Amino acid sequence: MTSEQTEHDLSTDTQIGLTSDAAAVLLARVGPNELPRPPRRPWWRLLISQVTHFFAVLLWVAAALALLAGMPTLAVAIAVIVVLNGLFAYAQEHRADQAAQKLGTLMPVNTRVVRDGRLQEVPAPDVVPGDVVLLEAGDRVPADGTLILSEEVTADESMLTGESVPVRKPAGAVVRAATFLVQGSGRVLVTTTGGQTEVASVAGLISSAHRPPSPLSLELDRLVRFIAVVALTVGVVLGVISLLLGGTATGALLFAVGVSVALVPEGLLPTVTLSLARGAQRMAESNALVRHLEAVETLGSTTFICTDKTGTLTRNEMTVTEVWTPHGRVVPRGDGYEPTGTVSGEPAAVRTAAEAAVAARACVTGRAILEDGIWQPSGDPMEVALDVLAARFDIEVTDPTIRIPFVTERRFSAAVVGEQSYFLGAPERILPACAEPGAAATSVLDAYADQGRRVVAVARAATRLPQPTTAEELAALLDEPMELLALLAIEDPPREGVREALESCRTAGIRVAMMTGDNARTAAAIATEVGLLRPGGVVVEGDSLPTEDAALANLLDDPLGAVVARVTPADKLRIANALRLHGHVVAMTGDGVNDAAALRGADVGVAMGLGGSDVARDAADLVLLDDHFATIVKAIELGRATYANIRRFLTFHLTDNVAELAPFAVWALSGGSVPAALSVLQILALDIGTDMLPALALGAEPPSKRTMEGPRGRERVASGSVLRRAFLVLGPIEAVAAVAAFVWVLTGGGWELGETPGAALLARGSGTAFAVIAVAQVANAFACRSESRAAWRVDPRRNPLVLVAVAVEVVLLAAFLGLPWLSDLLGGSWPSGAGWVWALVTGIALLLGDGLHKARRAARRRSRAT
Repeated sequence: MTSEQTEHDLSTDTQIGLTSDAAAVLLARVGPNELPRPPRRPWWRLLISQVTHFFAVLLWVAAALALLAGMPTLAVAIAVIVVLNGLFAYAQEHRADQAAQKLGTLMPVNTRVVRDGRLQEVPAPDVVPGDVVLLEAGDRVPADGTLILSEEVTADESMLTGESVPVRKPAGAVVRAATFLVQGSGRVLVTTTGGQTEVASVAGLISSAHRPPSPLSLELDRLVRFIAVVALTVGVVLGVISLLLGGTATGALLFAVGVSVALVPEGLLPTVTLSLARGAQRMAESNALVRHLEAVETLGSTTFICTDKTGTLTRNEMTVTEVWTPHGRVVPRGDGYEPTGTVSGEPAAVRTAAEAAVAARACVTGRAILEDGIWQPSGDPMEVALDVLAARFDIEVTDPTIRIPFVTERRFSAAVVGEQSYFLGAPERILPACAEPGAAATSVLDAYADQGRRVVAVARAATRLPQPTTAEELAALLDEPMELLALLAIEDPPREGVREALESCRTAGIRVAMMTGDNARTAAAIATEVGLLRPGGVVVEGDSLPTEDAALANLLDDPLGAVVARVTPADKLRIANALRLHGHVVAMTGDGVNDAAALRGADVGVAMGLGGSDVARDAADLVLLDDHFATIVKAIELGRATYANIRRFLTFHLTDNVAELAPFAVWALSGGSVPAALSVLQILALDIGTDMLPALALGAEPPSKRTMEGPRGRERVASGSVLRRAFLVLGPIEAVAAVAAFVWVLTGGGWELGETPGAALLARGSGTAFAVIAVAQVANAFACRSESRAAWRVDPRRNPLVLVAVAVEVVLLAAFLGLPWLSDLLGGSWPSGAGWVWALVTGIALLLGDGLHKARRAARRRSRAT
């Protein structure tokens, strides 16, 4: 608060408020009561970024070179690929930077203030320090201030504090902008507005938090740079060789350009994008909405999940799970806030529990209400749970004649029902006034606390005193002896499937920590109940976190689980950054405004779609449509599958590149004595024509049963195993077979080394080499479906898209070689029968070679394991 604001706060007459003139002067001086909004990235810049990243630039250069080489059709085809891919990616991500923009929607449009001694409604941006604001249940607080009058005020501050339970606000308490009143009414003296409010500081955190580059983008950047260097190097070397063999400078340049363009995998970019889109579609089918495509793969790389408690691990439904009475325990059962249910226990215990339930209901105002056929909470969730409890005893309830609301100073509420006075409050406040049962109740209370349950005590006046007629007379009864009726154990039950999902995380080598605004004891009990926290795990409150990032990461990186209670927005952002520096890929969940900065700063931000704020959803990469932790784990499984699919079709692409490069390498190494088996256009027909659909089909391979078994390897997308398999096994089989088939056709037609073959013979040899590579790539599509199992051990029905893609590839192959105008354009003619046999044998050889390679790898892994 500034000194200027303090001066006006102190000078305000709370009965007449500010004058309109004074408010106008203040408004001009301190500015409107609006949250600062960072500048938005223009849509055109976002669009341009999708077509100007490194790989896109490489393809633009390839298109320009193709145009220079006299191949305008190719240039247009490459340009269309880049533009369509960019538009598709833009359509998926155009809302990426809207998080802070939604902060303004948290503020009310209008608010009621006292000015010039009378009640007025003014626009919320016109509120200034010193204004007296009137609030009622359901109103959103327009600015930070102090309650000068509180009538049973309870405020929901979860979006700022993470605390799941509404907070009682007596006179003198501070209320914050963007929070809202759950119940009660009051008057607030405004102390801070606009950019000085606490919610504005959250906006600053969001703006300062930058989304880190995804592992996939880093991997693809490395791969594309490697491919670019190889393509340009090979093009230059072959161009120089052409020149040395007597070619013209223009011819050598065009040849170098053509080879370089041919070696750039034009199909890789759309294949990656569409594979990610397919993964995003699968996640959406599993109630996980992806907002940024790269997050699909990043999820698969996740090694640490920081999760909320309320609504994610739990159902966010306060429920009375047990009633302890001096006569025994009673267990109520029911579904959520549905009033109908059953109770079980000894008759005496049930009678006492029923009286306690009716008494507790009389002391509170929260109720379960029916909306659109669904029972919903209205008011404090804990009070609603007490209303539901009373309904489940199926006895008549009577409204109280007098009720005292709960306030922090008293720590109890009270009510008169008929001729009896009842009290509801914190056990430590009620139990000392009860003569019996003393030690037994304390023991039960300790047991409930260890289970993480919230406990309230219900008592009645032990003696018949004159009927109280005022709240003061009723409060005085607390000093008289009381009779304990019951202890009510209340909990937010865990969601179904959470324990299994957490166990799946452990199996997959993924660490999990709970981040919550609740107290440590409750949070630890819930974490233990669902299996997140094991004996010896970490439990720490936010103000006790280490100040050094390395020490913070070491503390939380515990295989037994971790719980961070009373966590602040800045804590969550620092935790995400510390764990990332520690080598983890971090997924951070959240639902409130206070979570937005951490969601943006984590590798993957995961927001709640049902109970979350717009700010959190817009800051996130993934939105859970069902707010369920198990959905995160399912999304990680699909992300891992997508990562594996990228490796599959990358192996497929690189194998093809080896086979395409071989004819030019043989031509260069033979000093031009052996003609090039393929033309540049034939290579492009393989890249964009026959290979595209099988690669896309490999990108749609469903997760295997072993996807979540063990930590995901730290191997890069283009890892050593991928490169060895493509460059030393699959690629050489295709390359040798294609070149050998080409030379076999030429020699069979009478050609000798160093001679220039006739046009018809050269076309038949080139067509045969083309067919060998295309058929081998059909086999390669089946071989690449698994990195560890031979093709014949993989069920073809699990991915029918591969069968469809292969069928289309065969049709395209027949068209490229059988249609005269296409074969003349590409430079290859229909092979002989023997040539087709050669192609089929090559496909079989590739499958056998791949199976042998996988068997040897498996044997080496077994020997290392023993």
